[in-house]
Amino acid sequence: QVQLVESGGGLVQAGGSLRLSCAASGRTSSSYNMGWFRQAPGKEREFVAALRWSGGNTYYKDSVKGRFTISSDSAENTVYLQMDSLKPEDTAVYYCAAGPFYYTSYAQMSDYTYWGQGTQVTVSS
Repeated sequence: QVQLVESGGGLVQAGGSLRLSCAASGRTSSSYNMGWFRQAPGKEREFVAALRWSGGNTYYKDSVKGRFTISSDSAENTVYLQMDSLKPEDTAVYYCAAGPFYYTSYAQMSDYTYWGQGTQVTVSS
């Protein structure tokens, strides 16, 4: 079992920045692909960014490319999502997820086994 706890959400004006953190505990000796998803009110949860354990490749939703950066600190068992140039449409609850490292897909919820409880990000115009 892996437990994931997100933090770093909050209220920010458009154009501002936030850094989300996802702290992992439990069976962290295993290797996982890590992902960030978000869910806005009345909408389905959607993929935002992923970090492959094998090779460290990163992937992003088109609308966040160039603005968001996913990274990790293996010593701290923490994954980050740096969000810059935030827009009101980025407002959502952001979720961290961990999935089997041998999965080659990364953008579907079914690619992930463990989920955090989410952290609210609100971007005002």
